[in-house]
Amino acid sequence: MLAGRLHLADRTLRMEQVAVPEPERGQVRIRVGAAGVCLSDVHLIDGTLTPLYLPGDVVTLGHEVAGVIDALGDDVEGWEPGQRVLLQAGERDRRGTVFTRGVDYDGGWAEYAVANEGTVVPIPDDLPFEQACIIPDAVSTPWAAVTETARTRPGEAVGVWGVGGLGAHAVQLLRLVGAAPVIAVEPLAAARDRATTLGADAVLDPADPAFRDAVLALTDGRGLDVAFDFAGVTAVREQALTVLGRRGRLVLAGIANKPVTIASDSPFNYFQQAVLGHYGSEPEHVVQLVSLARQRRLDLSASVSDVLPLGEAEEAVRRVQSKQGNPIRLILRP
Repeated sequence: MLAGRLHLADRTLRMEQVAVPEPERGQVRIRVGAAGVCLSDVHLIDGTLTPLYLPGDVVTLGHEVAGVIDALGDDVEGWEPGQRVLLQAGERDRRGTVFTRGVDYDGGWAEYAVANEGTVVPIPDDLPFEQACIIPDAVSTPWAAVTETARTRPGEAVGVWGVGGLGAHAVQLLRLVGAAPVIAVEPLAAARDRATTLGADAVLDPADPAFRDAVLALTDGRGLDVAFDFAGVTAVREQALTVLGRRGRLVLAGIANKPVTIASDSPFNYFQQAVLGHYGSEPEHVVQLVSLARQRRLDLSASVSDVLPLGEAEEAVRRVQSKQGNPIRLILRP
């Protein structure tokens, strides 16, 4: 079968023919219907990210995967060939260590993929694979940030910095939980237009000299209850802290690999503000989102920016890296 294999020794992505994997005890094999291309995949290729637990130096990329069960390993119960499913982006071992699909073990940039049965989630017949595959990570990461880390409440004023693959979904999800106003902050005009289409109540350019005044005007002078950094940029954190209100929370969902600086602890302490780290999601968040999609509360059709054949994975990576077309998600289809 064809697979997109990352060779860590020289950080090259190669489209190669490899053996179709056989499911072991407790595993299922799926015929991949669609797989997402994430900025994390790009960072694995360019060396910004490195697998921690990969036994070897070659891995099939792809942690956003959906398809049809093709074969069952021994002792698998409750699953049948032909079922439509998505795969969780990773799993924990008994010690709590997180292993990520397509990073620490082979992922879904391939015609077939194997998965432990506990990481398989059924999806409805009317949910396209191209939309289902991005629920783990692209949608579940901002969902967990909104509902779990920030514990966003209805009526809270929120700001979303960065309306890319994560932030675009955050805008939709914040509306879903009743946050208001939802303010999107983006330097790119096209991304600001997209945020409006997705339901942002207001869109602001962070370079606008009147930025702080605009936020205060939109929040009746009180500032933001929650600010989400989905860009992973130091300047974003610094700006967000200047518009937080009393008991405001800054949630760091983007990774900058830089120090987080609070300019002065006096106002930070007086207003009882907080900086919260966020990473990924838990299995229950993915299940919740599938349920919301099934009940027509969540429409991900606008999230699929383009679909490319699996053999064009290198082109998809180039387009994500260069932000060509300002995509939310590019999808590979075997």
